[in-house]
Amino acid sequence: MGVRVVSLVPSSTETLLALGADVVACTRFCEQPGLRHVGGTKNPDIEAIVELRPDVVVMDREENRREDHDELVARGIDVYASRVVSVDDAMAAIDDLAVLAGSPRRPAERIADVTDLGARAFVPIWRRPWMSIGAATYGASVLGHLGVELVTSGSSDPYPTVELADMAALAPDLVVVPSEPYDFDERHLDELRVAMPDASIVSVDGRDLFWWGIRTPGAIGRLADVLAVNRRR
Repeated sequence: MGVRVVSLVPSSTETLLALGADVVACTRFCEQPGLRHVGGTKNPDIEAIVELRPDVVVMDREENRREDHDELVARGIDVYASRVVSVDDAMAAIDDLAVLAGSPRRPAERIADVTDLGARAFVPIWRRPWMSIGAATYGASVLGHLGVELVTSGSSDPYPTVELADMAALAPDLVVVPSEPYDFDERHLDELRVAMPDASIVSVDGRDLFWWGIRTPGAIGRLADVLAVNRRR
């Protein structure tokens, strides 16, 4: 029998399944309707997890709460907690997950060399208040790999609250609008266009920007393609 894994991290769930791991449950945010769901990332159903008797529960220091980690450990459950804030961390996490799940499969895909876009970007992730990402985040590392510098890179907060007028004053070349965690619609894109008329407004798949692991190599390639097209406009 394989190692029974409960994953409370969407990125890890996707990666574990690609590695052929025996994932017996995940969160409702993992986009895996064929698997049993045990709550959310911030409010997992501890009792349901314990009843499944997993060999290991996979968590992440940013995605999940410390108190849930501690409760699982107190119940005698082995827990692996990742900490991914860079592309290198993401690639290392793939190997960690493969080892703990006893998976013989390893991803063959490598991160391709991409063109340095030489751009500066504002990345909104929330509205009311407007929020962005700072340098110490996986999303910033992905964009940095593409030669895209955040206008918020000087913030000590990984998820700073910002004012659009302040962001406009920093003159970004691109406004990279991810599809998650906030559901920006056309009205919000128009608001950004008015605030930053000289910037290219680019909608991207939030999973490619924020979900790490097995999708990282392909995501970097996809983001490079869409951002390069808009950078040339």
